[in-house]
Amino acid sequence: MATSKAKLAARVEGLRERLHHHNYCYHILNRPEITDAEYDRLFNELRELEAAHPELLTPDSPTQRVGGAVAEGFASVEHRVPMLSLDNAYTPDEIREFEARISRALPDERFAYVCEPKVDGLGVALLYQKGRLVRGATRGDGRLGEDVTQNLRTVRSIPLRLRGALADLEILEVRGEVFMGHAPFERLNRSLEAEGEEAFANPRNAAAGSLRQKDSGITARRPLDLFVYGVSDARPDPFTTHWDAMQALADAGFRVNPRSRRCPGIEAVLAACAALEADRAALVYDADGVVIKVDSLDQQRRLGATTHHPRWAVAYKFAA
Repeated sequence: MATSKAKLAARVEGLRERLHHHNYCYHILNRPEITDAEYDRLFNELRELEAAHPELLTPDSPTQRVGGAVAEGFASVEHRVPMLSLDNAYTPDEIREFEARISRALPDERFAYVCEPKVDGLGVALLYQKGRLVRGATRGDGRLGEDVTQNLRTVRSIPLRLRGALADLEILEVRGEVFMGHAPFERLNRSLEAEGEEAFANPRNAAAGSLRQKDSGITARRPLDLFVYGVSDARPDPFTTHWDAMQALADAGFRVNPRSRRCPGIEAVLAACAALEADRAALVYDADGVVIKVDSLDQQRRLGATTHHPRWAVAYKFAA
């Protein structure tokens, strides 16, 4: 009896591992290894086994992405590290002034940077313990957000279980932007209008409205996506630069924006900002600027933050 139960548990865990792998190949790498029919066969087998043996069900199972739980309200969450706003820059001269400010704060030091598209979506914090997603919260007012874990579990580009070295960390909290791409947004609005429901005004409203649904089953049917853009807490902390942290997150199963650029100096930053602004219309999502970050995490810590924004980052805003 014990042997058969052990075999059953091993089969369930094996199915989960295979489905996590195929989710990663399909949604992160965009390189599916099996057909949809084969995926559905594995998924249905897992769902049936979990239904017959609920003691084997875990929160990070791929079957938990389908949603269905209805919340009466969202609990308040105090962020481990405040989710601050960003200071803005509108011209190349203001970007140079940003470097002048941090140079005055840390004289005789050189700075490298990372430039990332400023995706127009909804900021979230995702908390992992030993590689498993345990909580997801909205930004809220930056200090208090809403617990929307059940809804975030339905977003296919958010790993429920991490891969590789980061899966061993006691604590990992990452920050990301939930958004809706242009084409999925248009499809959603057409389907809403066909059902006689009100369409969303823009992709950001659609993303925010979908993420804050009381019924996670509705969220699961909405085409939400996510790019991670930072690590807010890691224990133990294995990172020395923001760029290396982003590469590690990509290896762990997160989507990192492929348009991000590492820049050795401020002139390279200006070139990266100009290139992204010129290519703005070709992006498949809404972006209103470029986030410029000091790459060294040690320099970030020493630069610190005001009550409003980190001193080590600035948002270059595109012309309207």
